[in-house]
Amino acid sequence: MLPGFLTRAVELLLGREGRSLHLKAAGAATAVLGVVMLVGSWAVTVAEQGARGANLTTYPKALWWSIETATTVGYGDFYPVTLWGRVVGSVVMVVGITTYGLVTAALATWFVGREQRRRHHLARGAEELGEETVRALHERFDRLERMVTGKGADTA
Repeated sequence: MLPGFLTRAVELLLGREGRSLHLKAAGAATAVLGVVMLVGSWAVTVAEQGARGANLTTYPKALWWSIETATTVGYGDFYPVTLWGRVVGSVVMVVGITTYGLVTAALATWFVGREQRRRHHLARGAEELGEETVRALHERFDRLERMVTGKGADTA
């Protein structure tokens, strides 16, 4: 069941052709972050196993630690004490910071794109209105010109 779910989740994140590149990158980074947190939790428990003063001795504790590390919350309740545990922690931190940066950039790009499309639509509407106004003015001037020219011919 889980592999089917993961396949479907990856297809949802990356598979849509119409999605922009920044949304695909944010989706891929989020998927990578999830994997890094899960694998990092396992790796840190292995690295910390049997170390003196280690407090990341179970997978649930390590999972909580990887979540707070990736989000840069870092309560300090759990932390690695071995070199390899700290290496895993560094990887989780870098991937977490990168992912949240990408997601934030993707959201900002989406908002800016929406605003640009809205402004473009408004400008196009104003341009069409301007062209319509110019046509109406030309018609009026032509009518006035015909009236003036026709009136001048009657009086002569």
